[in-house]
Amino acid sequence: MAHALEATYEAVPRPSLIILFGACAISGGIFQDSDLLAREFIEKHKIDLYIPGCPPHPLTFLYGLLGYLGKLQPKPANDVK
Repeated sequence: MAHALEATYEAVPRPSLIILFGACAISGGIFQDSDLLAREFIEKHKIDLYIPGCPPHPLTFLYGLLGYLGKLQPKPANDVK
């Protein structure tokens, strides 16, 4: 799988965005201590966005992506007198 991931990454035109989506992609999940888990791709490339969850909610993905792109408006402060 690591070879397929690297080949896919090389085939994507630049600029590219690397997003780790879900707890298993971020930490390795229940396989994190396995000797068979290859994490070289993550160590070799800069990860642009981490989206947590197990499974991640679709709105979490949208919120994370819009936040990364700077499209989220800050919430106005409540003017309570």
